[in-house]
Amino acid sequence: MGSRQALDDFLAEAEELLEKLRQDLAQFGDEIESGEINPDLINGIFRDAHSIKGVAGMFGFDDIAELAHRLESLLDHLRLGKISPNGILLDLLFETIEGLGRLTRGKATDSDFTIDISAYVQRIEALISGSGSCEGVSLMALDLDPSLLNVLTEYEEHRLKFNLGQGALLLLASVAFPLDSFDTDLSELTSEFKHIGEVISTLPGAANDDPSLLAFRILLASKVPLETLAERVEFSDCQFTVIAEATTEASPECEISPGPGGEEIAAPGATEDTSLRSVSHSVRVDIGKLDILMNIVGELGLVKGSIAQVATDLTQAGQPLSRDLEKAVHALDRRLVELQKAVMDVRMVPVRQLFDKMNRVVRRMARELGKNVELSTFGADTEFDKLIAEELADPLLHIMRNSLDHGIEPSSERLAAGKPETGRIELRATQRGNHVVLDISDDGKGIDPDVLRQKGIERGLVDPAAQLTRQDLFNLLFTPGFSTRDEVSEYSGRGVGMDVVKNNISAMSGMIDIESQPGQGTRISLTLPITLAIIKALVVHIQQRDYAIPLTSVLETLLLEPGMIQTIEGQEVIELRNQTLPLLRLNQLFALDETTSTAGEFVVVVGFSDRRLGIVVDELRGQQDVVIKSLGQALSFVKGVAGAADLGNQRTVLVLDVSSLINDTLRGDGSLNV
Repeated sequence: MGSRQALDDFLAEAEELLEKLRQDLAQFGDEIESGEINPDLINGIFRDAHSIKGVAGMFGFDDIAELAHRLESLLDHLRLGKISPNGILLDLLFETIEGLGRLTRGKATDSDFTIDISAYVQRIEALISGSGSCEGVSLMALDLDPSLLNVLTEYEEHRLKFNLGQGALLLLASVAFPLDSFDTDLSELTSEFKHIGEVISTLPGAANDDPSLLAFRILLASKVPLETLAERVEFSDCQFTVIAEATTEASPECEISPGPGGEEIAAPGATEDTSLRSVSHSVRVDIGKLDILMNIVGELGLVKGSIAQVATDLTQAGQPLSRDLEKAVHALDRRLVELQKAVMDVRMVPVRQLFDKMNRVVRRMARELGKNVELSTFGADTEFDKLIAEELADPLLHIMRNSLDHGIEPSSERLAAGKPETGRIELRATQRGNHVVLDISDDGKGIDPDVLRQKGIERGLVDPAAQLTRQDLFNLLFTPGFSTRDEVSEYSGRGVGMDVVKNNISAMSGMIDIESQPGQGTRISLTLPITLAIIKALVVHIQQRDYAIPLTSVLETLLLEPGMIQTIEGQEVIELRNQTLPLLRLNQLFALDETTSTAGEFVVVVGFSDRRLGIVVDELRGQQDVVIKSLGQALSFVKGVAGAADLGNQRTVLVLDVSSLINDTLRGDGSLNV
């Protein structure tokens, strides 16, 4: 293997191809269940497997290239109709992709890393050995020029036979386009044909008398009758020749062998791409480089603020050029806002990437647990920061495992309880302002608060005489070492998990909530900021120190007047619109020297969803864009602080972690380790 940069390039390309394969296989699995198989999807999977083989061979990874070659052969048999699309095939495809992923990940740390791929090869060869095709269907009876048949590829000939065997209407469309626009015109016509059938092949047309035109012939299998075809195609000069009439019965000679344990699934026609050009124009960029760019944008914002202050000072001093400087500052501010938005857009990724990974986890784990589970996803196009997506992967994986292992019952129990045999898990993403909410819900057996209470008493976490709310009992799940399982399994029962999940979510300035009904199911909600890279913050002043509060969590501010504060069970509160709002004093939390009275204080009301908290401060300094910097591993134990930020003029402030402050205050834990 060559340089580290070459290895990184291979890993980036291989990882991208493998991720696309996983997404396409998930879609292929849905199409198998519906019986509507799109040949273009299979062709795309085949091409990506071929690409992995090529790039692995180029970098000298023979084991990856060999396994990818076997996968390519299996997919070639699939697209030629020699293997039935069924669950056994889908599982083998997923497992082979995971084998390729394991090899690829191993190369990241050791270029000589390898695994035994013989088991994959044997299973692939065993499945290939059971084959069938449409070879019994003859093309000789077609009203088609033999010269056209001779130029068809093996795949195109197979698709022609398949559609003929399925009784489709086969047409030859003749059309000519101007030389200066034939590429776009042909693409538009092909797109129209995609809605009425399958484009089997695009061929050069017969000679024409007009040298300014370029002729084409398109072999088409139509889903609509000939009499309505012309009405649906906008190109009026397109002429159709029928080469096979539509029939109502499929030919038994074009049956696909189900293969071992498979079921016969018909594959209706779709379209073939007329171009191999990628529809994506993306460029892979290391997230670290984007972090550097984001930091530069943040620093430019600070510089802009300094220039704005200079402009203000010059205006007050009556300098003649101060107005021109102020105009320049406003123009700079607009451009910085645009630059910040552009950089943020580059960092954004759809939550679909996480959902697709969870789909594979559910499929594999359900099979290992012997449970029937269906996963449904909603809002997969919702976007958030790539770094948050990466940090969220492990917590979400643990929650999904809990739903499958703890929540979803075996089929026999579900049927006895009057539930459908197949359990259901939903992943739903929604954007709410500057936050993304992920809901993970299942229709399993739910969480019994009485069981939680009993486990809490057994572990000395709950006073038997204490009166706890349902939410108090659910919060026990986040206690280190707490588990409702008496036995240890591969997936749960070790008492390690939900506390780590909560800590990880809190580290991202997020919140986690649990709702559950025994016998009906459980819903876990994760509320996360869209990004942590650069945020708008409210700068507040407390005891001669400044702090930054993320503006996304600030609901309102109000002046704290004498007589407003009451004390309930040792907790300071105020009445705000007929609701009790608990207060938190940062000077007490951080043990600051008190040098001012309560007169003139302000309350910053922060919150997520229906959870509210009032933070008492001395002054409101104003809003400012800040870039959050981590405190580092050495200060990771500090609670209530999300990081630090530079405000310019050599001033660095702490950024408050609002979610942890709300959680600890509302739970009654008034002491944070700082």
